[in-house]
Amino acid sequence: MRLLESVAEHPYGAPAKLLARQTGLALPTTYHLLRTLVHEGYLRREKGLFFLGAAVERLSSSGAQQKRRSVVADTLAHWRDSLGVPVYYALYRDGEIEVVCVSESPEAPAVEEWAVFRETGHAHAIGQCLLAQLDEDARRDHLVRHPVRALTPYTVRDGGALLRRLTRTRPMQTVVERQEYALGTVCAAVPITAGTTAAAIAISVPVRHADRLLPTAHRLQAEIGRHLGSLSLSISI
Repeated sequence: MRLLESVAEHPYGAPAKLLARQTGLALPTTYHLLRTLVHEGYLRREKGLFFLGAAVERLSSSGAQQKRRSVVADTLAHWRDSLGVPVYYALYRDGEIEVVCVSESPEAPAVEEWAVFRETGHAHAIGQCLLAQLDEDARRDHLVRHPVRALTPYTVRDGGALLRRLTRTRPMQTVVERQEYALGTVCAAVPITAGTTAAAIAISVPVRHADRLLPTAHRLQAEIGRHLGSLSLSISI
């Protein structure tokens, strides 16, 4: 680690003898460690000088990604506790619905994924919210790969009906789903658009507390407005 730190201080490269002096390591030890680091991709050697390698860049990228994930997880946990409901964060990425993070507690458990979530976007608020942010061709492509099917008696009946519903959904409108994915549960999803990426934050409540859904979703939407900057930075996690 001291060798890596020392190399990082020399953007134009450094020879082994200089690195040995700076780190206080014996020269044979320094040569051995440098060869190992070059072999593993953490350093590269050019004309007798050592530079940081691609593996270090990957570590840095992974660290930044973990930080972004932490920001999202902390934000969702704050909303879970303040709103008293489970909170979900999802993206539409590479043609698929991806639930990135879920924040739940014993007092506010998340909906059980009893039917594969990415394949049943037509039936839950998150999926409908994400699909509403796509253009018509992308929606149709998604439904060809993941056709509409009944999960409960309340599920939208066919692809045409779903497409008409999505077309009527206004930009930035909260999407509500009532027992279409799971009996006994109602959900709401708030859209987030950052560049070309479709995202959504959602909540769920038991159907016996359905009267809480919209007021809580409106509170969530206001909270999202205050934290949109950090969420937008984290949208690529």
